[in-house]
Amino acid sequence: MKNIFKKIIASAIAVTMLISSSALLSSCGDDIPVIGISQYAQHPSLDNCRLGFIEGLKEAGLVEGVDFKIDYQNAGSNDNTAIQIAQSFSSKNVALMCAIATPSATTCYAAAEGTDIPVIFTAISDPAQANLTTGNVTGTSDKLPVNAQLELIRKMQPDATRIGIIYTTSEPNSVSTIADYKAAATSYGFEIVDIGVTSQSEVTMAADALISQNVDCFSNLTDNNVVNVLASILEKTNEAGIPVYGSEIEQVKIGCVASAGIDYFELGKQTGKMAAQILRGEKTADELDIFYVTDFSYYVNSTAANELGIAIPADVLAAAEDTSVS
Repeated sequence: MKNIFKKIIASAIAVTMLISSSALLSSCGDDIPVIGISQYAQHPSLDNCRLGFIEGLKEAGLVEGVDFKIDYQNAGSNDNTAIQIAQSFSSKNVALMCAIATPSATTCYAAAEGTDIPVIFTAISDPAQANLTTGNVTGTSDKLPVNAQLELIRKMQPDATRIGIIYTTSEPNSVSTIADYKAAATSYGFEIVDIGVTSQSEVTMAADALISQNVDCFSNLTDNNVVNVLASILEKTNEAGIPVYGSEIEQVKIGCVASAGIDYFELGKQTGKMAAQILRGEKTADELDIFYVTDFSYYVNSTAANELGIAIPADVLAAAEDTSVS
């Protein structure tokens, strides 16, 4: 009887130890910091930011599944969805919110207010304009090299005088960049003809309006509503024989003739490395300065330029990456 009792006790202890071990493993799994990634829209430049962000975390020595987990949500260019995503991250008490593009950044910042959740953003042209410079927040800016873009357009189209730009009136990035364009344009002999839209559905109509105003070219921003329908804009401008200049490599790949722009994957990597410092407790978000890109690259699409009868100057071609060459 004593032996049977001892066996029962031993079995109970073994089961208890097994349960305790399983609970510990489950607890460890639950303790892995969750990074909530809110991406405002689905297009290549923002995708590159996200992929670069994750790569930056890894290059900083963090291991996915051990040091962090990702909860990725895409708002599909819907402001209400962006708000819901941010509020969901806040209610889940994620370790950090990564916001890609201004609408996601402003909603994450608002949702994190009153909590200890740090917010790190990327693909924000003007953090000050978006009120993202104070508090438990930092990130990386994709402020466009406007002067370099205007100089590029002047080289590509020596006789051009009117540049058309479409922008979203509620997007701080775009409002700020339009002001930069207007301030610099006269120095290069250009007039900016801009049309503001309030939603994505108005973008192609705005493109028709600019074409009817006899602009010599379009210069495209990183405006999310515009970028989402860039292919449709290019159909119209190509038919009218009007070149479009992009703001980064992905826009040039799909048919813009050229761009002075930044590498969004590298921007995302920088953001990820900053996030790693926050997750390790080395720095708080408000201790990390916002990172502004100072280097940019030239991109051309020689096929698109040739189809529009534009000769790419030799110095531009020598300095640029030709996206139409595989």
